[in-house]
Amino acid sequence: MLLDIFSFSTLTESIDKGLHSWMSPGWAVLTELVLVGLVFLLFYALLGLFLVYLERKVCAVMQNRIGPNRVGKWGIFQTVADFIKLITKELVHIKNADPFLFNLAPFIVIITSFLVMAALPFAKGLQAIDLNIGIFYIISVSSLGVVGILIAGWSSNSKYSLIGAMRSGAQVVSYELSVGLSLLVVVVLAGTMQLSAIVESQANGWWIFKGHLPAWIAFVIFLVASTAEINRGPFDLAEAESELTAGFHTEYSGIKFAFFFLAEYINMFIVAAIAATLFFGGWMPLHIGHWEAFNRIMDFIPSILWFFGKTFFIIYLIMWFKWTFPRLRIDQLLSLEWKYLLPLSLANIVIIAFVVLMGWYFH
Repeated sequence: MLLDIFSFSTLTESIDKGLHSWMSPGWAVLTELVLVGLVFLLFYALLGLFLVYLERKVCAVMQNRIGPNRVGKWGIFQTVADFIKLITKELVHIKNADPFLFNLAPFIVIITSFLVMAALPFAKGLQAIDLNIGIFYIISVSSLGVVGILIAGWSSNSKYSLIGAMRSGAQVVSYELSVGLSLLVVVVLAGTMQLSAIVESQANGWWIFKGHLPAWIAFVIFLVASTAEINRGPFDLAEAESELTAGFHTEYSGIKFAFFFLAEYINMFIVAAIAATLFFGGWMPLHIGHWEAFNRIMDFIPSILWFFGKTFFIIYLIMWFKWTFPRLRIDQLLSLEWKYLLPLSLANIVIIAFVVLMGWYFH
Protein backbone atom coordinates (compact mmCIF):
# COMPACT_ATOMS: atom_id res chain seq x y z
CA MET A 1 0.00 0.00 0.00
CA LEU A 2 1.15 3.53 -0.78
CA LEU A 3 0.01 4.59 2.69
CA ASP A 4 2.85 2.48 4.11
CA ILE A 5 5.40 4.29 1.90
CA PHE A 6 4.52 7.60 3.58
CA SER A 7 4.42 6.06 7.08
CA PHE A 8 6.71 7.47 9.77
CA SER A 9 6.78 4.09 11.59
CA THR A 10 10.02 3.04 9.84
CA LEU A 11 11.78 6.26 10.91
CA THR A 12 10.61 6.12 14.54
CA GLU A 13 11.40 2.39 14.85
CA SER A 14 14.91 2.86 13.44
CA ILE A 15 15.58 5.71 15.92
CA ASP A 16 14.29 3.49 18.75
CA LYS A 17 16.47 0.53 17.70
CA GLY A 18 19.51 2.80 17.25
CA LEU A 19 19.18 4.31 20.73
CA HIS A 20 18.66 0.90 22.36
CA SER A 21 21.78 -0.43 20.62
CA TRP A 22 23.90 2.47 21.90
CA MET A 23 22.72 2.69 25.51
CA SER A 24 20.81 0.91 28.26
CA PRO A 25 16.96 0.65 27.99
CA GLY A 26 16.42 3.26 30.72
CA TRP A 27 18.68 5.87 29.10
CA ALA A 28 17.25 5.08 25.66
CA VAL A 29 13.69 5.79 26.84
CA LEU A 30 14.82 8.98 28.60
CA THR A 31 16.62 10.15 25.44
CA GLU A 32 13.49 9.44 23.37
CA LEU A 33 11.37 11.48 25.77
CA VAL A 34 13.81 14.40 25.57
CA LEU A 35 13.87 14.22 21.75
CA VAL A 36 10.06 14.18 21.56
CA GLY A 37 9.92 17.12 23.97
CA LEU A 38 12.40 19.16 21.91
CA VAL A 39 10.49 18.41 18.67
CA PHE A 40 7.24 19.55 20.28
CA LEU A 41 8.86 22.73 21.65
CA LEU A 42 10.22 23.62 18.21
CA PHE A 43 6.94 22.75 16.48
CA TYR A 44 4.96 24.73 19.11
CA ALA A 45 7.06 27.87 18.62
CA LEU A 46 7.09 27.76 14.80
CA LEU A 47 3.37 26.93 14.60
CA GLY A 48 2.48 29.81 16.93
CA LEU A 49 4.49 32.31 14.87
CA PHE A 50 2.95 31.04 11.62
CA LEU A 51 -0.64 31.13 12.93
CA VAL A 52 -0.29 34.74 14.12
CA TYR A 53 1.04 35.69 10.67
CA LEU A 54 -1.72 33.70 8.97
CA GLU A 55 -4.46 35.39 10.98
CA ARG A 56 -3.11 38.84 10.17
CA LYS A 57 -3.10 38.00 6.46
CA VAL A 58 -6.59 36.39 6.55
CA CYS A 59 -7.95 39.40 8.46
CA ALA A 60 -6.31 41.76 5.93
CA VAL A 61 -7.88 39.94 2.97
CA MET A 62 -11.33 40.10 4.58
CA GLN A 63 -10.93 43.82 5.30
CA ASN A 64 -9.44 44.57 1.86
CA ARG A 65 -5.99 45.40 3.30
CA ILE A 66 -2.48 44.08 2.63
CA GLY A 67 -1.51 43.08 6.17
CA PRO A 68 2.13 42.71 7.33
CA ASN A 69 4.40 43.51 4.36
CA ARG A 70 7.54 45.27 5.64
CA VAL A 71 9.64 42.84 7.72
CA GLY A 72 10.87 40.22 5.25
CA LYS A 73 9.24 39.22 1.97
CA TRP A 74 5.43 39.41 2.33
CA GLY A 75 6.00 40.36 5.98
CA ILE A 76 6.81 36.76 6.97
CA PHE A 77 9.27 37.88 9.68
CA GLN A 78 6.86 40.34 11.31
CA THR A 79 5.77 37.80 13.93
CA VAL A 80 9.41 36.86 14.60
CA ALA A 81 10.14 40.55 15.27
CA ASP A 82 7.10 40.78 17.56
CA PHE A 83 8.23 37.65 19.43
CA ILE A 84 11.73 39.05 19.97
CA LYS A 85 10.16 42.28 21.24
CA LEU A 86 7.96 40.36 23.69
CA ILE A 87 10.72 38.20 25.18
CA THR A 88 12.98 41.25 25.70
CA LYS A 89 10.27 43.34 27.39
CA GLU A 90 10.53 44.05 31.11
CA LEU A 91 8.38 41.82 33.35
CA VAL A 92 6.36 44.38 35.28
CA HIS A 93 5.90 43.60 38.98
CA ILE A 94 2.24 43.95 40.01
CA LYS A 95 1.74 45.40 43.49
CA ASN A 96 -0.47 43.24 45.76
CA ALA A 97 -0.61 40.40 43.21
CA ASP A 98 -0.04 36.87 44.50
CA PRO A 99 3.50 36.31 43.14
CA PHE A 100 3.50 32.50 43.11
CA LEU A 101 0.09 32.02 41.47
CA PHE A 102 0.60 35.01 39.15
CA ASN A 103 3.77 33.40 37.75
CA LEU A 104 2.31 29.87 37.73
CA ALA A 105 -0.83 30.63 35.67
CA PRO A 106 0.83 31.09 32.21
CA PHE A 107 2.67 27.78 32.62
CA ILE A 108 -0.56 25.89 33.43
CA VAL A 109 -2.22 27.27 30.29
CA ILE A 110 0.69 26.41 28.00
CA ILE A 111 1.43 22.97 29.53
CA THR A 112 -2.22 22.00 29.04
CA SER A 113 -1.99 22.60 25.30
CA PHE A 114 1.24 20.55 25.18
CA LEU A 115 -0.48 17.63 26.92
CA VAL A 116 -3.38 17.64 24.45
CA MET A 117 -1.11 17.95 21.41
CA ALA A 118 0.80 14.83 22.48
CA ALA A 119 -2.23 12.65 21.69
CA LEU A 120 -2.81 13.96 18.15
CA PRO A 121 -1.97 11.63 15.23
CA PHE A 122 -0.13 13.96 12.81
CA ALA A 123 0.49 11.29 10.17
CA LYS A 124 0.61 7.52 9.80
CA GLY A 125 3.05 6.34 12.49
CA LEU A 126 3.63 9.88 13.81
CA GLN A 127 1.96 10.19 17.22
CA ALA A 128 3.64 10.84 20.56
CA ILE A 129 1.22 8.70 22.57
CA ASP A 130 -1.65 6.55 21.32
CA LEU A 131 -4.01 6.02 24.26
CA ASN A 132 -6.96 3.65 24.01
CA ILE A 133 -8.99 6.36 25.76
CA GLY A 134 -7.68 9.17 23.53
CA ILE A 135 -10.94 11.16 23.29
CA PHE A 136 -11.54 10.89 27.05
CA TYR A 137 -7.94 12.03 27.68
CA ILE A 138 -8.30 15.07 25.38
CA ILE A 139 -11.61 16.17 26.93
CA SER A 140 -10.21 15.74 30.46
CA VAL A 141 -6.83 17.43 29.97
CA SER A 142 -8.10 20.32 27.82
CA SER A 143 -10.48 21.37 30.63
CA LEU A 144 -7.45 22.08 32.87
CA GLY A 145 -6.60 25.18 30.80
CA VAL A 146 -9.39 27.17 32.43
CA VAL A 147 -7.73 26.58 35.82
CA GLY A 148 -4.75 28.64 34.64
CA ILE A 149 -7.08 31.38 33.39
CA LEU A 150 -8.98 31.52 36.71
CA ILE A 151 -5.71 31.61 38.66
CA ALA A 152 -4.39 34.40 36.39
CA GLY A 153 -7.54 36.49 36.90
CA TRP A 154 -7.69 36.06 40.66
CA SER A 155 -3.95 36.44 41.41
CA SER A 156 -3.63 39.66 39.36
CA ASN A 157 -5.56 41.65 42.00
CA SER A 158 -7.40 43.52 39.23
CA LYS A 159 -11.14 43.88 38.66
CA TYR A 160 -10.71 43.62 34.89
CA SER A 161 -8.71 40.41 35.18
CA LEU A 162 -11.10 38.85 37.69
CA ILE A 163 -14.20 39.59 35.61
CA GLY A 164 -12.48 38.23 32.48
CA ALA A 165 -11.47 35.05 34.34
CA MET A 166 -14.98 34.50 35.72
CA ARG A 167 -16.47 34.97 32.25
CA SER A 168 -13.99 32.47 30.83
CA GLY A 169 -14.83 29.96 33.57
CA ALA A 170 -18.57 30.20 32.88
CA GLN A 171 -17.94 30.00 29.15
CA VAL A 172 -15.69 26.92 29.24
CA VAL A 173 -17.83 25.00 31.74
CA SER A 174 -20.92 25.65 29.59
CA TYR A 175 -19.54 24.91 26.13
CA GLU A 176 -17.53 21.87 27.22
CA LEU A 177 -20.79 19.94 27.43
CA SER A 178 -21.61 20.47 23.75
CA VAL A 179 -18.01 19.78 22.72
CA GLY A 180 -18.01 16.47 24.59
CA LEU A 181 -21.38 15.37 23.23
CA SER A 182 -20.43 16.21 19.64
CA LEU A 183 -17.24 14.13 19.98
CA LEU A 184 -19.30 11.25 21.38
CA VAL A 185 -21.15 11.07 18.06
CA VAL A 186 -17.93 9.93 16.34
CA VAL A 187 -17.08 7.62 19.27
CA VAL A 188 -20.47 5.90 18.81
CA LEU A 189 -19.92 5.62 15.05
CA ALA A 190 -16.34 4.31 15.30
CA GLY A 191 -16.94 2.17 18.39
CA THR A 192 -13.67 3.28 19.98
CA MET A 193 -12.06 6.24 21.78
CA GLN A 194 -8.57 5.52 20.39
CA LEU A 195 -7.62 8.26 17.93
CA SER A 196 -5.52 6.00 15.66
CA ALA A 197 -8.41 3.51 15.47
CA ILE A 198 -10.87 6.33 14.65
CA VAL A 199 -8.61 7.40 11.77
CA GLU A 200 -8.32 3.79 10.54
CA SER A 201 -12.12 3.43 10.67
CA GLN A 202 -12.33 6.13 7.98
CA ALA A 203 -10.27 4.20 5.41
CA ASN A 204 -13.36 3.73 3.20
CA GLY A 205 -14.81 7.22 3.80
CA TRP A 206 -14.72 10.03 6.35
CA TRP A 207 -17.30 10.07 9.14
CA ILE A 208 -18.59 13.47 8.03
CA PHE A 209 -19.96 11.65 4.95
CA LYS A 210 -20.55 8.15 6.34
CA GLY A 211 -22.40 9.42 9.41
CA HIS A 212 -25.16 11.20 7.46
CA LEU A 213 -26.90 14.31 8.88
CA PRO A 214 -26.10 13.64 12.60
CA ALA A 215 -22.35 13.77 11.78
CA TRP A 216 -22.77 17.16 10.05
CA ILE A 217 -24.79 18.49 13.00
CA ALA A 218 -22.12 17.23 15.42
CA PHE A 219 -19.37 18.89 13.36
CA VAL A 220 -21.14 22.28 13.28
CA ILE A 221 -21.86 22.10 17.03
CA PHE A 222 -18.24 21.14 17.73
CA LEU A 223 -16.95 24.01 15.60
CA VAL A 224 -19.16 26.62 17.31
CA ALA A 225 -18.74 25.27 20.86
CA SER A 226 -14.97 24.76 20.61
CA THR A 227 -14.53 28.27 19.17
CA ALA A 228 -16.27 29.55 22.31
CA GLU A 229 -14.19 27.28 24.54
CA ILE A 230 -10.88 28.67 23.27
CA ASN A 231 -12.11 32.27 23.74
CA ARG A 232 -12.01 33.12 20.03
CA GLY A 233 -14.22 35.77 18.44
CA PRO A 234 -17.15 36.24 18.33
CA PHE A 235 -17.07 34.52 21.74
CA ASP A 236 -14.03 36.38 23.17
CA LEU A 237 -15.90 37.84 26.15
CA ALA A 238 -13.08 36.87 28.52
CA GLU A 239 -10.74 39.39 26.87
CA ALA A 240 -13.19 41.93 25.46
CA GLU A 241 -10.96 44.96 24.80
CA SER A 242 -13.81 47.48 24.82
CA GLU A 243 -14.94 46.39 28.30
CA LEU A 244 -12.06 44.67 30.13
CA THR A 245 -8.85 46.11 28.58
CA ALA A 246 -7.39 42.63 27.89
CA GLY A 247 -9.43 40.51 30.29
CA PHE A 248 -7.71 37.87 32.40
CA HIS A 249 -4.19 38.70 31.10
CA THR A 250 -4.46 42.50 31.49
CA GLU A 251 -1.65 42.67 34.09
CA TYR A 252 0.75 40.36 32.26
CA SER A 253 3.72 41.60 30.24
CA GLY A 254 6.70 40.26 28.31
CA ILE A 255 7.16 36.52 28.00
CA LYS A 256 4.27 35.73 30.36
CA PHE A 257 1.84 37.59 28.12
CA ALA A 258 3.42 35.81 25.14
CA PHE A 259 2.57 32.46 26.79
CA PHE A 260 -1.15 33.34 26.96
CA PHE A 261 -1.08 34.76 23.44
CA LEU A 262 0.70 31.70 22.03
CA ALA A 263 -1.54 29.22 23.89
CA GLU A 264 -4.64 30.76 22.31
CA TYR A 265 -3.34 30.11 18.80
CA ILE A 266 -2.07 26.62 19.63
CA ASN A 267 -5.48 25.79 21.14
CA MET A 268 -7.06 26.89 17.86
CA PHE A 269 -4.76 24.47 16.02
CA ILE A 270 -5.62 21.66 18.48
CA VAL A 271 -9.37 22.23 18.05
CA ALA A 272 -9.02 22.19 14.25
CA ALA A 273 -6.80 19.08 14.41
CA ILE A 274 -9.36 17.22 16.56
CA ALA A 275 -12.16 18.15 14.13
CA ALA A 276 -10.02 17.05 11.17
CA THR A 277 -9.13 13.75 12.88
CA LEU A 278 -12.63 12.78 14.00
CA PHE A 279 -14.83 14.08 11.20
CA PHE A 280 -12.52 14.33 8.15
CA GLY A 281 -10.30 11.27 8.57
CA GLY A 282 -7.19 12.95 10.02
CA TRP A 283 -4.19 11.81 7.96
CA MET A 284 -6.36 9.33 6.02
CA PRO A 285 -6.71 10.20 2.30
CA LEU A 286 -10.13 10.68 0.74
CA HIS A 287 -11.34 7.19 -0.14
CA ILE A 288 -14.72 6.48 -1.71
CA GLY A 289 -16.06 2.96 -1.20
CA HIS A 290 -14.81 0.62 -3.95
CA TRP A 291 -13.42 3.30 -6.29
CA GLU A 292 -10.02 1.58 -6.44
CA ALA A 293 -8.43 3.83 -9.10
CA PHE A 294 -9.53 7.05 -7.35
CA ASN A 295 -8.41 5.74 -3.94
CA ARG A 296 -4.96 4.82 -5.33
CA ILE A 297 -4.50 8.33 -6.74
CA MET A 298 -5.43 9.82 -3.36
CA ASP A 299 -2.85 7.57 -1.68
CA PHE A 300 -0.07 9.35 -3.62
CA ILE A 301 -0.55 12.41 -1.39
CA PRO A 302 1.50 11.94 1.85
CA SER A 303 -0.54 11.42 5.01
CA ILE A 304 1.03 14.42 6.77
CA LEU A 305 -0.17 16.73 3.97
CA TRP A 306 -3.73 15.40 4.33
CA PHE A 307 -3.65 16.10 8.07
CA PHE A 308 -2.31 19.64 7.85
CA GLY A 309 -4.44 20.49 4.80
CA LYS A 310 -7.67 19.57 6.61
CA THR A 311 -6.52 21.21 9.85
CA PHE A 312 -5.66 24.54 8.20
CA PHE A 313 -8.94 24.53 6.31
CA ILE A 314 -10.80 24.34 9.65
CA ILE A 315 -8.46 27.00 11.13
CA TYR A 316 -9.48 29.25 8.23
CA LEU A 317 -13.17 28.69 9.11
CA ILE A 318 -12.49 29.65 12.76
CA MET A 319 -10.65 32.81 11.64
CA TRP A 320 -13.51 33.58 9.26
CA PHE A 321 -15.93 33.49 12.22
CA LYS A 322 -13.87 36.01 14.15
CA TRP A 323 -13.58 38.57 11.37
CA THR A 324 -17.20 38.24 10.20
CA PHE A 325 -19.47 38.18 13.24
CA PRO A 326 -19.73 40.87 15.95
CA ARG A 327 -18.93 39.92 19.56
CA LEU A 328 -21.85 38.46 21.53
CA ARG A 329 -23.02 39.75 24.89
CA ILE A 330 -22.41 37.43 27.84
CA ASP A 331 -26.14 36.64 28.18
CA GLN A 332 -26.37 35.80 24.45
CA LEU A 333 -23.27 33.61 24.79
CA LEU A 334 -24.75 31.51 27.58
CA SER A 335 -28.22 31.41 26.02
CA LEU A 336 -26.77 29.99 22.80
CA GLU A 337 -25.27 27.08 24.72
CA TRP A 338 -27.99 26.24 27.27
CA LYS A 339 -31.05 26.94 25.11
CA TYR A 340 -29.89 25.77 21.69
CA LEU A 341 -26.61 23.87 21.38
CA LEU A 342 -26.97 21.59 24.44
CA PRO A 343 -30.55 20.39 23.68
CA LEU A 344 -29.56 19.87 20.03
CA SER A 345 -26.45 17.91 21.10
CA LEU A 346 -28.48 15.67 23.40
CA ALA A 347 -31.06 14.98 20.68
CA ASN A 348 -28.28 14.33 18.17
CA ILE A 349 -26.52 11.74 20.36
CA VAL A 350 -29.80 9.86 20.79
CA ILE A 351 -30.40 9.91 17.01
CA ILE A 352 -26.89 8.67 16.18
CA ALA A 353 -27.17 5.88 18.76
CA PHE A 354 -30.39 4.73 17.06
CA VAL A 355 -28.82 5.04 13.59
CA VAL A 356 -25.83 2.89 14.65
CA LEU A 357 -28.09 0.35 16.38
CA MET A 358 -30.12 -0.05 13.18
CA GLY A 359 -27.01 -0.04 10.98
CA TRP A 360 -28.27 2.87 8.84
CA TYR A 361 -24.84 4.36 8.23
CA PHE A 362 -22.12 3.54 5.69
CA HIS A 363 -19.78 0.84 7.04
